[in-house]
Amino acid sequence: MDQVRVVLQYHHYAYRTEQTYCHWMRRYIHFFGGKTHPHDLDTFAVERFLSDLAVNGEVSASTQRQALNTLFFLYREVLDKPLDGKIQPIRSKKKPKLPTVLGQEEIRRLFRYIEGTHALMAKLLYGSGLRLMECVRLRIKDVDFDRKRIHVFGKGDKWRSTILAEPIIPELKTHIERDVVPFIA
Repeated sequence: MDQVRVVLQYHHYAYRTEQTYCHWMRRYIHFFGGKTHPHDLDTFAVERFLSDLAVNGEVSASTQRQALNTLFFLYREVLDKPLDGKIQPIRSKKKPKLPTVLGQEEIRRLFRYIEGTHALMAKLLYGSGLRLMECVRLRIKDVDFDRKRIHVFGKGDKWRSTILAEPIIPELKTHIERDVVPFIA
């Protein structure tokens, strides 16, 4: 696993991706009893593992695809033994679940119970459409108050720009002046 982490970091994969890939590699190894090294397994073993995920694990198609991408990475980049032939496991047929979305009144009630920095973060998530880790990693220089925009750096060195919700601006400015500026000065 240490070798896997080194290769993932060399290719500048995100920390979360590193965790996920290591998780799938461990599951793959344990699927075959934990005694067989992946180098000794072949394309058929990969197919068996992925088919088992679909049939017995009842994972979604995207989860199965994530496990497949992990194994491709393992064999191509870490073990230097690319998988030959086409891998054709039994495909997942699990239907995607629609997310539960809170109504406006439910959102108001939720915000009544959150205070301080956590409330500001929740408002940024809700009002600007940020993902959780994008909000956690947000920097002062990423916020453009003049244009009411937030520049978000996300997965794989990609960035995007999103709106800065108007009602959040005064609270965000107060937070920056009160909690952040004293540490800079």
